Amino acid sequence: MAALPLAELVAREAFASGVPASQAITQHLTRWVALLGAALAARAGQLLALATGELLPAGPSRRVATVVAAAVGSGVAALLARACLDLVLVERSGGSMVGAGVPAWVAQLVLPAGFFAIALRLAWRAGPPLWARGVAAAGLAAGLLLGQFPQVLGGKSAWPGLAIVLVATALGSPLFAALGGVALLLFMAAGVPIAAVPAETYRLAVQSTLPAIPLFTLTGFLLAEGQASLRLLRVFRALFGWVPGGTAVVCTLICAFFTTFTGGSGVTILALGPLLYRALVEDGYRPGFSLGLITAAGALGLLFPPSLPLILYGVVAQVPIEDLFLGGLGPGLLMVALSAGWAVREGLRGGSGRTRFVGREAGAAIWEAKWELFLPVLVLVVIFAGFATLVEAAALTALYAGVTQVLVHRDISLRRDLLRVLSHCVLVVGGVLVILGVAVGLTSYLVDAQVPARMVEWARDGIGSPLVFLLALNLFLIVVGCLMDIFSAIVVVVPLVVPLGAVFGVDPIHLGIIFVANLELGYLTPPVGMNLFLASYRFERPLLEVYRASLPFLLLRVVGVLLITYLPALTLFFLR
Repeated sequence: MAALPLAELVAREAFASGVPASQAITQHLTRWVALLGAALAARAGQLLALATGELLPAGPSRRVATVVAAAVGSGVAALLARACLDLVLVERSGGSMVGAGVPAWVAQLVLPAGFFAIALRLAWRAGPPLWARGVAAAGLAAGLLLGQFPQVLGGKSAWPGLAIVLVATALGSPLFAALGGVALLLFMAAGVPIAAVPAETYRLAVQSTLPAIPLFTLTGFLLAEGQASLRLLRVFRALFGWVPGGTAVVCTLICAFFTTFTGGSGVTILALGPLLYRALVEDGYRPGFSLGLITAAGALGLLFPPSLPLILYGVVAQVPIEDLFLGGLGPGLLMVALSAGWAVREGLRGGSGRTRFVGREAGAAIWEAKWELFLPVLVLVVIFAGFATLVEAAALTALYAGVTQVLVHRDISLRRDLLRVLSHCVLVVGGVLVILGVAVGLTSYLVDAQVPARMVEWARDGIGSPLVFLLALNLFLIVVGCLMDIFSAIVVVVPLVVPLGAVFGVDPIHLGIIFVANLELGYLTPPVGMNLFLASYRFERPLLEVYRASLPFLLLRVVGVLLITYLPALTLFFLR
């Protein structure tokens, strides 16, 4: 996926020609990464799910919840596999081609194979004991049977099935099963062939900019696995360590830098959390403050280019991604400044350790980290100068990160570490992209049912002011951000929100930044904000302790979201 866009870029610049079918093949490889990565995530038990099942006390009740979640999850995955097989058979009879002599149905074979592998993994992970695996396998068999005879639900109410899927989701069933199961049940009740869901998945997969998401994520993983965080820590410490709260400000900047490339996947907290927490405590910061800062800062950076949520929002809402990048600069800086300001307050209050500014040390630190510091510049230059498309820029940054971490710094061994890094990246990317694929199917049903049009009509009749609309939108998106990961929320909710924004005259770029900022806030909102659970897991702290530690940063984030919402100049300044 990285090699083909790079070859396209070189061929275009050097020979004024391209590589045959490179774009189409790269787009279809995204689907292979999605399904095979999701199968790896299912094997490792790392498919994205609500953490509400973990709130149950350990013992028989949690065991029953695990089995129910696995049975429903494997059943939905099996049903999706059967639906994908129908799509493959239709494509095979149609004889369409991807390019370079590759039939479309061959490229699509990964869909049924991947979902069936996920179903098997979910059923197997229900145990031990053997009876648990048997119950989950029964769910798998039920999914295959329903896929063979979907007409049995035609014209009947979908609510009993929807209730089962939603309860299983609350008990820990993967999010892709919730979205895919709801979409399949609604289509079957309406008498629509179940192949409609994977057909929409296919439509998303051939979006020209979608491959940028896994490629930019790979860049973030390469940086996180190397010693880039230590080099950046030295740079920011040398530059800002003399101010009150200097180390805390430094940690805020580092988290924003890494989250920009890894998106809302939690990689920042999981990979850098212990290092940054140790640095804060050693410099005299309170453990509670340190825990809250890292939990909150793990979601910073989603508004800076090349943010993965901004890319996906642009794809779904059909607005220029480059404009979203520019629009996110002011709001992103505001969010970072609010967290950094609270860090300065903590430094003044607690008298935490500060380092004297030394020009020689600052210069040496900048020189050591020059490759990492140049990376954002590279991204912005190649995109806004028109030198490369978004996907080509993503491939170029992945190559750049790989060369600097493997060959220049030699932090990652080509033989010992690179395959592990790639596998971990594919696992996380697959867990996200498989949710996107099935979420598009649910969105298609909502559009067919005229839900966006009815929401526009209701809003026009019931809301008289754009200000009231924006406040209602904020509250709605905070709830969405708590219950859904940011990527599936964008795919499902954006088609509903964009027409409403148009009715009330909200600038489409401003609306996109409001959307992402609210979902960023949702990562910190109890009881099920994703960063709260990740921090509890990574630092082995009780959830209530994480809630308390994160509360000041949550309130700061609320202030930031309100300022972004009601001061559109923050978003539109760089565009104008």
